[in-house]
Amino acid sequence: MGAGALLLPLLLAQAASPEPPPPPPPPVADPEVASPPEVDPQVIEGRRRPGFERGFPEPLSQDNPGAVRAPPPEAFPTDQIPVPDRWRIMTGLCPAKGADRSLIELYPNLGHVCHSKRDPFHQNLLKGDLPLPEGKRPGFLKGDDWFLTLSLISDTVLEPRTFPIPVGVQTTERPGSLDVFGKDASYVFSQTFMVGAALTKGNTAFKPPEIEYRIALGFNFNYVDVPERRVLSVDPSRPSQRADHFVGLQELFVDYHLRNVSVRYDFDSVRVGIQPFQSDFRGFLFNDNQLGVRFFGNRDGNRWQYNLAAFWRLEKDTNSGLNNVTERPRNDRLFVANLYRQDFPLPALTSQLTVVYNRNREGGQIKVDDNGFPVRPALLGTLRGRDYDVVYLGYNADGRIGRFGFTGSTYLALGQDRNSFFTGQRANIRAGFAAAELSYDKDWKRIRLSGLYASGDGTPRDNTEGGFDAVFENPVFAGADTSYWIRQTIPFAGGGRAVALNGRNGVLNSLRSSKEQGQSNFNNPGTVLVGLGGDFDLRPTLRLSVNANHLWFANTATLQDLRNEGSIPKNIGWDLSLSTIWRPKATQNIVVRFSAAALFPGGGFQDLFDNAQRHNKYYSVLLNTVFSF
Repeated sequence: MGAGALLLPLLLAQAASPEPPPPPPPPVADPEVASPPEVDPQVIEGRRRPGFERGFPEPLSQDNPGAVRAPPPEAFPTDQIPVPDRWRIMTGLCPAKGADRSLIELYPNLGHVCHSKRDPFHQNLLKGDLPLPEGKRPGFLKGDDWFLTLSLISDTVLEPRTFPIPVGVQTTERPGSLDVFGKDASYVFSQTFMVGAALTKGNTAFKPPEIEYRIALGFNFNYVDVPERRVLSVDPSRPSQRADHFVGLQELFVDYHLRNVSVRYDFDSVRVGIQPFQSDFRGFLFNDNQLGVRFFGNRDGNRWQYNLAAFWRLEKDTNSGLNNVTERPRNDRLFVANLYRQDFPLPALTSQLTVVYNRNREGGQIKVDDNGFPVRPALLGTLRGRDYDVVYLGYNADGRIGRFGFTGSTYLALGQDRNSFFTGQRANIRAGFAAAELSYDKDWKRIRLSGLYASGDGTPRDNTEGGFDAVFENPVFAGADTSYWIRQTIPFAGGGRAVALNGRNGVLNSLRSSKEQGQSNFNNPGTVLVGLGGDFDLRPTLRLSVNANHLWFANTATLQDLRNEGSIPKNIGWDLSLSTIWRPKATQNIVVRFSAAALFPGGGFQDLFDNAQRHNKYYSVLLNTVFSF
């Protein structure tokens, strides 16, 4: 069949079908309803399509014929209040001294920013909150960002305490008292005033200051009353009470900003002069104000921090502990290098690596303190002077591990003692130290677990000294100075003259003549401490702290040799303390501390010490008030 025969039926079917109906007419629009505007596909002038465009817009030009020029400064009213700088935006509204204060009555909120210069709790020109105005700064201070900071601190200490006190050899306070140990009660009053001033160029939240000059003087008056002679003075004819005073230079340095190394103000700076320095987080090895040069700075948005420092140790006043710049500095030098890294090895934990080299060359000197007692060399063993070199290698950490707070320190002491006081020969120094504190916070409570180990010398007459000792310790640990053992000094009666078993505000049993003026001693019995404590913020202004520490000697071989005893137990005893801190203004301007501590002696302490009244425990009470401006 052909193609035409196939198409014919289809054509006939289309011809027979009716035509489709026409489309309905469009609806008639309601005249009251406005029709939507037509969309303009063109780009509106002054705008651009979203997305990437290859070309740049044409430069804008302003054509404003007939515009009126800005009026001259004389056209503005003169009764407006000027704003001198960004620090005084609010205080510029305060009326001048002696002027009408009706503005403050009209606007009571001004009372929150208008205060006396004697007010330390608000913005104050004397505290470095505001820059020095042009008319009130010396002409040699160039720029408008110089800040003056004045500080005044009153530190009052009232301290009754008991500790084993030896009876004087030549004479006693009481006729007929011929025992080795006398009465144990004594009393201390100490008043210290610190006056400081700093002049700083640049004061912002992130940018380091360009230069800083700082000075601080300390004045101390102290009064001590003890029950025995030859405790406060080597002269047996002197009374058993003493009043003394001293003025010391605690800070005098220049801090110069060398450079910024990033847009985040990572920097390098140098500080020269008498300055505070703490070698680790808790002050286990060195924490003092000494003469030195220190390079310091940071990197990577403050994640890395470093210190390179050298210190030349100053002599200390015997009774106040302040720096004595009237005497030649000691032949004792300290070189420090440390590096900090935040969030390492865990987030919220800061790690520190430190290397400290202590070079002492005081073997050929004899130093007598202000009370007449020899302090260098210590009156132990051969009584000969000592030179030593010791390097401390340390790792320290501070921060948080999950829900727990953590602080830890480890040190390895390596070096050489040129003249061991046991043998008179050279001896290698090989000693170790470790301390850690774990805390847990819940609401207003913090529970602390503390542990410390400082190695002791097990064979004192060989060529190795294994007792760990610090350079100048001042630890904030296990109750700090509220602890009996850390706060009080125990004289090593019967084994050394003018030598203490431990130092004031120190935890180590180092057998030194003095922490302030003596030399480090690595022939010592060492220290072991395990403690449990708690801090309870009963109110925002009141904190209660409790501590219970158990102490041991790490090794008593040194004590046995010096005391000529066959055996001495290691147990020192229990140290229990309770303290309160009251800050009535919820600031550090007024701080009142009260603490009470007691030592319950163990077998080792009872073997070494006693008292005339046969007391079976010793106590320490501390009342400390600090006022700061």
